[in-house]
Amino acid sequence: MTRREAIDRTTARLAGLYETREARNLARMLVCAREGITLSALLTDPGADLGVEGLDADVERLAAGEPLQYLLGECEFYGRRFTVREGVLIPRPETEELVDRIVRTERNRACRILDVGTGSGCIAASLAIELPAAELYAADISETALEVAAENFRQLGARVVLRRADALSDLAERFPERFDVIVSNPPYVPASDRQAMHPNVRDHEPALALFVPDDDPLRFYRAIARAGRRMLTPGGRLWFEIYEHAAEALVAMLAAEGYAATEVYRDLFDKDRMICSRLN
Repeated sequence: MTRREAIDRTTARLAGLYETREARNLARMLVCAREGITLSALLTDPGADLGVEGLDADVERLAAGEPLQYLLGECEFYGRRFTVREGVLIPRPETEELVDRIVRTERNRACRILDVGTGSGCIAASLAIELPAAELYAADISETALEVAAENFRQLGARVVLRRADALSDLAERFPERFDVIVSNPPYVPASDRQAMHPNVRDHEPALALFVPDDDPLRFYRAIARAGRRMLTPGGRLWFEIYEHAAEALVAMLAAEGYAATEVYRDLFDKDRMICSRLN
């Protein structure tokens, strides 16, 4: 079987679950990963014989809805490879935009930063590497996430202090330090939106990291903002990744909690996705 034939067969097998273009992209990524080649090498010589066996088993896992990142055990984020596995949220391009804004804002400044709900550790590790003058701390409640984040910090040589903490209850107690920046990509998808999500997210990624009750969708943002009143230095900033429909409510909540100069930023898809607010 050639590489082209493997891609065609994989694309056809995934057609019922993904749009044709996305299915083909997944097929190419799978072949590249298993062959150990770059996309340019694949496109240069698609007629070469496939050099690996067992691809059918991988394709069946993808056809069952398993995300490619879990199948491969890794994901690229902000130019680096991160270990991921079931039980840990897969890093998203939108979160790279959040990291990039913080990097550009905090570059060349000695500061202390806390990442709440670190998951794979992608935000904390990226900031630790890109901002060498900063001290990075990270928190999560999930033991799986803490294990994966610690592994990524070791593999990437990122200096991050990692502790278990519940964003809804004991964040300030677990982190008595004072911080210049608190960043979080907390759960924010209303439970009622769950059925509309793609099965590879809904059925495989951790619900703990995704969903919030319909009757209190801002619960994590509010808890972190309240903890931030004790944990942030004067003028310290909160950075959040946000649900696209929640910006107006978040701005009002942050004002009520004592924050000011709140700015909402759109992502590459022109959706409200990031928010920054300063403690008065």
